[in-house]
Amino acid sequence: MGLDDERGRRLTTGHGSDGDVVLPVVDVPPPASRIDPDPRVPETERRCGRCKARVGPGSEDEPAPTEGLCLHCGAPFSFTPKLSAGDIVGGQYEVLGCIARGGLGWIHLARDRNLGGRHVVLKGLVNTGNATAARLAVKESQVLTASEHPNIVRIFNVVVHPDPHFAAELNRYIVMDYVGGLSLREVQREARSGTELRVEHVIAYGREILAALAYLHARGLLYCDMKPDNVIHGEQLVKVIDLGAIREIGDHTSPIVGTSPYQVGPDEIDQHGLTVRSDLHTVGVTLRELFHVSDASKAAGRGETAFGVESFRRVLDRSTAHFDQRYASATEMATQLDGVLGEILSLRDGQPRPAASSVFTETGTLLDAGLGQPPTLDRWIRDADPALRDGRPSPRTVALGLPVPVEDPDDPATPFLKTVRAQDPARLLDKLVKISPATVETEFRKCRAHLERGDPDSARSCLNRAEDLLGPRVPHDWRTIWHRALLALARDSVKSARELFDEVYWNLPGEQAPKLALGFCAEQLGAVEDTERFYSTVWTRDRSEVSAAFGLARTSLSRGDRANAVRILDQVPEFSRHYDAAMIAAVRILSSTAVTGEPPSRGDLDAALERLDALYLDSEESRERLTTAVWETAFELGYPGKERDLRRRLEDGYHRLARQARGANEHGVLIDLANGVRPKSRT
Repeated sequence: MGLDDERGRRLTTGHGSDGDVVLPVVDVPPPASRIDPDPRVPETERRCGRCKARVGPGSEDEPAPTEGLCLHCGAPFSFTPKLSAGDIVGGQYEVLGCIARGGLGWIHLARDRNLGGRHVVLKGLVNTGNATAARLAVKESQVLTASEHPNIVRIFNVVVHPDPHFAAELNRYIVMDYVGGLSLREVQREARSGTELRVEHVIAYGREILAALAYLHARGLLYCDMKPDNVIHGEQLVKVIDLGAIREIGDHTSPIVGTSPYQVGPDEIDQHGLTVRSDLHTVGVTLRELFHVSDASKAAGRGETAFGVESFRRVLDRSTAHFDQRYASATEMATQLDGVLGEILSLRDGQPRPAASSVFTETGTLLDAGLGQPPTLDRWIRDADPALRDGRPSPRTVALGLPVPVEDPDDPATPFLKTVRAQDPARLLDKLVKISPATVETEFRKCRAHLERGDPDSARSCLNRAEDLLGPRVPHDWRTIWHRALLALARDSVKSARELFDEVYWNLPGEQAPKLALGFCAEQLGAVEDTERFYSTVWTRDRSEVSAAFGLARTSLSRGDRANAVRILDQVPEFSRHYDAAMIAAVRILSSTAVTGEPPSRGDLDAALERLDALYLDSEESRERLTTAVWETAFELGYPGKERDLRRRLEDGYHRLARQARGANEHGVLIDLANGVRPKSRT
């Protein structure tokens, strides 16, 4: 298998063309090579179909029987294939031999003599005396016959054939497509022997499996027996095979067919039975086995994709967690896999792969602490310019500026909440309190409005009411965890917020919002490496997350790297709503001593002046303030040129600022500055 082989099949995931993964090419073995020359059921696995008692092993001198009557209940048993090479089944299928044994039947390779020798698969029963197996086989054939999904093996016929021992008894066989290729078990073995298996491939396999399971779940069916053996990577598609354990959702009486350790434990089965969540558990265990032989696992999480690999581990952890914490649907799990896949691919090649979130709203807030705006008059009046001296947005500002969860479409108040608007949070609260009865979403909205008003105690009360309305779901509802984290930020409890945001990240490892929040927490706590890791991951994947770019720029400035801070801001796309803010910030960084503690070079000042002319600013007053700040630095550092010209330029700048003064005191301060730099009169 080779990722770069141009024959590799391009698998389109939930990201569309930007999320494509080229699956490795498999060398498809010829069908005849799959035939088992001596098909046998191991003695340790031979059990009566009725009472489940062992019918072997035998003594050392006498092997266990493959056919006969159960000594415990008298039911007949047979563990030998009912078809032999050369048999003609249904008048058209020529048996070539056994290729495998499924949980409920032997699988034979055959040739369709009516369709030019096309290879097909015949699947029969392990034990003709097993009524349960017979019923499940009927269910399997019914499901497959009605299924039309590219990731599920197709059945196109059902035939019967006389039993070799009892001619009057007809054995039933379903006829399926022969899926040439390697099972994921074989892919796993090849990866152990040194063939490359990237973590992207593992995720892509998971997406294909989940697509098949989502199709079944939507039709009220559970798969129940997912494992690497039951997925084939063929020449054209990844297909799920062997639906012998299929059962209806809510069926608590049929015998359970599954494979340990993929199946959930007996305690969960006793309490909940088999469910969609137990199906997802089998997918998680399957993907974890593949992950353990992937490039990421072999590299122990090192390299450029390390953060994305950690995100994937969290998907696996949640898919195999306790019942209440597990993903509730195949679509939910697939959505997180999509996000992680986009993250890993972007970290791998450095190309952005933005994707709209289905659970977080987009926010227009830029968390830049004012660095992306021209300086205010306070820079000169009160010698205050926090955007340059600290540069970090406050925890409360972050709490108000982070994305918020999308309203639950099933919440009764959601249609109204989509229309309610108010500029002032107090006015918004006036409208929200009139909604009766209160719902989870109205309490979440009121919680955020109180945070905006600076009233964390009232916000906590609203969150408590939301949790009461959620009831037992509270410990596992990530929305309540997110709001607890916002409340912690508003109270300057950054460590608590970090723990809560990390819990949201565990629940939603494919989402950007919790990683952005964790970046802000790490920055506030002075954890520079973590800060850079979170911000860089978010920014690499999505160039619309400009708050992450500003965070990375601040991290570079904390290291004294002015050039890298500007390089990052220059990556903001011109079509971004925050492009102008990024360009303003670049000018301020290039022309300020405060941002690094070191004066800018002449080259930095030249670049700042050149950029200044090209900037778009919202007013002439803004341009005057920014221009004056740049020339002030040039004058203080002795920028090459005629000192008299510099003084005149700066004097003029201060006079212009004086016209923006908000009172006599401010006007006086700015006039004094102008007088202080006025060139001396020539005598």
